[in-house]
Amino acid sequence: MLTIYGVSRSRASRNFWLLNELDLEFEHVPVIQAYRLPDPAAESAPFNTQSPGFLSISPAGAVPVLRDGDFVLSESLAMNLYIAGKAGGPLAPANARETALMEQWALYGATSIEAHALAILYAHSEGRAKSPEGEAEIAAEVARLRRPLGVLNSHLRDHGHVVGGRFTVADINMAEIVRYAHAEPGLIAGYPAIAEWLAACHARPGFKAMWEKRLAEPA
Repeated sequence: MLTIYGVSRSRASRNFWLLNELDLEFEHVPVIQAYRLPDPAAESAPFNTQSPGFLSISPAGAVPVLRDGDFVLSESLAMNLYIAGKAGGPLAPANARETALMEQWALYGATSIEAHALAILYAHSEGRAKSPEGEAEIAAEVARLRRPLGVLNSHLRDHGHVVGGRFTVADINMAEIVRYAHAEPGLIAGYPAIAEWLAACHARPGFKAMWEKRLAEPA
């Protein structure tokens, strides 16, 4: 059985969403991010990313992490590709070309979209969005997103989904990256194909179940 180390308020949300879609049983070991704790080394601290027991699994001290027998894998996007590939079915790549395309889009999302979308999210969540400095930061990140979101919008307009013309793990990976940009009102609406696709992704029961658990976790 697969074991997932992490919490829903982390990039493990991608993995939990996929596991919901696949209806796979798995073991969940909650591991909270050390930066969210006043003293992660305290005796009373919950199991966290700086706990020796977790560092023995993940020397990088980051969640999520997957364990499958004696195989350990980190990085949420790679974990999802592994889970889907092992499970098979319509969410997995159907052939080597689809495998390559799913890897391509995961890398594109991670390198061209995620950091800028996260910067926008943090500006809002940390209360800086309405300050002159925050507004300038968000405007700069929105400008940096214009090209990659335009590329994704054109692709979704022409194909409907990220890979294979059907809902797959590639959609989950990309949707969880693009979701961060939702923090800026009106940004996603400026890319109609992305907006329609993301709404459909978020309407899926697998996402809703993950999101309900995420909201139930302490912030």
